[in-house]
Amino acid sequence: MDELAHLIATARDWRAAGARAAIATVTRTWGSAPRRVGSHMLVRADGLFEGSVSGGCVEGEVIATGQMLAETGGFRRLRFGVANATAWEVGLACGGEIEVLVQALDDEAFPPALLERIAAARAKGRALSLATDLSTGRTREGEAGDFVHRYDPPLRLLLTGAVHIAQALVPMAQALGYAVSVVDPRGTFAAGPRFAGLEVDSRWPDEAMADWKPDAASAVVTLTHDPKLDDPALEAALQSEAFYIAALGSRKTHAARCERLAARGFAASTLDRIRGPAGLPIGAANPAEIALSIAAEMVQAFRARS
Repeated sequence: MDELAHLIATARDWRAAGARAAIATVTRTWGSAPRRVGSHMLVRADGLFEGSVSGGCVEGEVIATGQMLAETGGFRRLRFGVANATAWEVGLACGGEIEVLVQALDDEAFPPALLERIAAARAKGRALSLATDLSTGRTREGEAGDFVHRYDPPLRLLLTGAVHIAQALVPMAQALGYAVSVVDPRGTFAAGPRFAGLEVDSRWPDEAMADWKPDAASAVVTLTHDPKLDDPALEAALQSEAFYIAALGSRKTHAARCERLAARGFAASTLDRIRGPAGLPIGAANPAEIALSIAAEMVQAFRARS
């Protein structure tokens, strides 16, 4: 469960218990800011909170405002900014500024039903945009408003090959918020407790990909060097909206791979989507370092998408 899914589940639990709440959202940042635009915090009327909008005691004022709005309804726009030695005290370590919108979680400000719509869209692998009128503090579904934020589907990673690099990459990707699946039909690779808490899919990659259905928040990485396993996974990925497709192997191996896929009808512009060799060029020399380079390239690709 990623951060957004956790916040939605928390809001659902609070409402089921009859608790009033408010939601805080980072709507603008200037300079250095510890949280991105769109980051959320939930605040219950009794002061219990989940999530964050900064890295320090900005949260204190946001929580107090959220408590008040949870009881009274309405909204408040808060702006925090410093450019001197007191920056650390409010969690803006380099003197940046942030603007935070705090809204009652009710039908007049931020309807709780919107959280359920976000959850439903993400479950189907779709993005959903919410628009807010900052003069009235009302948020609705759509793309027309003073502040518009897109909620992407959950990040997912499908790894072909239950190899040593995958053992290092799985926990890194999970820490970055990815739901990870590993597919490998070779019994000796998939056997045993090599991936703690993760069951290796023993099907062939094309079968797994047919069920997995990569979307715009999906990454696909092949690690086996075996065309019988890697190529079917890459073919399926290239026919999807996956934001990151990568394959392990040397430049010579990658050139041969592209020749095979071209013979299968893929255009050169399509094959350019495959990052090969996988990972940023950091001089990686062992499985953990290679995994780190791939994880970093995934982050880079996701943040660079339109």
